[in-house]
Amino acid sequence: MSWIEALVLGIIQGLTEFLPVSSSGHLIIGGEFFGLKGEENLTFAIVVHAATVLSTIVVLRREISSLIQGFFCFEWNEETQLAAKIFLSMIPVAIVGLFFKDYVEALFGNGLLPVGCMLLLTAVLLAFSYYTKPRLKENISYKDAFIIGLAQSLAVLPGLSRSGSTIATGLLLGNKKELVAKFSFLMVIIPILGEAFLDLMKGGFSPAASGISTVSLITGFVAAFLSGTLACKWMIRLVSKGKLIYFAYYCVLVGLSAIIYSLI
Repeated sequence: MSWIEALVLGIIQGLTEFLPVSSSGHLIIGGEFFGLKGEENLTFAIVVHAATVLSTIVVLRREISSLIQGFFCFEWNEETQLAAKIFLSMIPVAIVGLFFKDYVEALFGNGLLPVGCMLLLTAVLLAFSYYTKPRLKENISYKDAFIIGLAQSLAVLPGLSRSGSTIATGLLLGNKKELVAKFSFLMVIIPILGEAFLDLMKGGFSPAASGISTVSLITGFVAAFLSGTLACKWMIRLVSKGKLIYFAYYCVLVGLSAIIYSLI
């Protein structure tokens, strides 16, 4: 992977991590375009996902700081309850990561057909969340947090958007738009950083193990961080205005294109 390819893929990752169009799916499509192999593509994906988590921390630094301060008051306050809901939401994806990680990683080498199908499913979820008008709730309940966590665990499939799945699920459950958007971005921080840390301990980030040069890894990381910071701010505003239906159209277009390309 050249540094120019890393730059392009890093920008793609940063933008699509927060927009409901599947960053993993777009990385696979980009990797197919550049001729990258599955293992190389997977290692790079972990690096740039860590970068976008850091961009989440930067954008939501006030919410995270308030969350940490409230948690360490050791009282059952609003911040502690939110932290408990976030941890609850992470249980499903932790189970998938521990017991089904190898199977999920194998999907990264199965071409564009599954990616296209999952993009179509993302479009369906976004359309349902747009046209369904449930009664709004004041706060995300523990039950809703767990259900949103289930949606996140399914979004490990390449092409099924994590932000699209979690935000659409939260909206279908009747949660307020901006609230569920921030919850969606907060709940992914620990799982992705944990995945990156485990890969680092196994040597997955070393140029020798990954087959990717240090320059390319750094370039991809920086590109994903900067573009992710912009996309995160933009996405929160878009969700609050309820304009996710346009991304459903986009997912249908890209999904069908990926399916057709894989069949010819």
